[in-house]
Amino acid sequence: MLHAPTALIPWLDPATIIGTAGPWALLVVCFIVFAETGLLVGFLLPGDTLLVIAGLLSHPIAGSEHGVFGINVWFVALLIGLSAFVGGEVGYVIGHKGGPAVFERKESGLFSKKNVERTNAFFERFGGITVILARFVPIVRTFAPVAAGVGHMPWRRYTLYNLIGAVLWGFGLTMFGYAIGFIPPVAHFVESYIDLILLAAVGGTALVTLWHYLSERHKAKKAAAAGEDVVTDAEEAQELVLDADVFDRAPDLDGDGKH
Repeated sequence: MLHAPTALIPWLDPATIIGTAGPWALLVVCFIVFAETGLLVGFLLPGDTLLVIAGLLSHPIAGSEHGVFGINVWFVALLIGLSAFVGGEVGYVIGHKGGPAVFERKESGLFSKKNVERTNAFFERFGGITVILARFVPIVRTFAPVAAGVGHMPWRRYTLYNLIGAVLWGFGLTMFGYAIGFIPPVAHFVESYIDLILLAAVGGTALVTLWHYLSERHKAKKAAAAGEDVVTDAEEAQELVLDADVFDRAPDLDGDGKH
């Protein structure tokens, strides 16, 4: 059992978190999930690990029968899934309303033309279901909604795929993390070292985000120093727009180029 007085870091003690920051902790998780697919800067955020940990920390602990967030895991998973869905819809609207101009910008730690091209390659291979598959691929899940919007993928079809992806990824990974907690050794570890897990979750997310940003920024500066074109102009942005027929293609599952 956990004993608050000996927590590694007082403000990370589960009882303190549950009593003062439980709802806010869930809000932060939901915002990160939203940002990963709703904002072009979201690719810096490592969402997969966060979802599994969110589910894991929803197990009953000392001071709360519903874990760190203070509410039933079903509600935690549903709210995270809803955040993923709304994020995907916002990303689509940004692309649909902004058009090719969304891609007109300078290479930086927050934008990379290669990330858009990588996302387009997924659409070229898998067609419309890329919206579902992209949820499980970092970076691609951030740019897929925007690329679909810019290319004017039929909204009804996009929304259906977005809903399926949000349920499988947001709701599914959270419940997967919760299920892991039923493994006795894991459950005991979580109960005994939840402060360390929280520290790793918060600190790890911050470090990975910072590393990713600095890495992308370094690549952009290096390319600029080498004389490469690091600005995506209107003409180049137009070339990044997907053809409408891409969204109707059957997936090329074996990678042989045939759909």
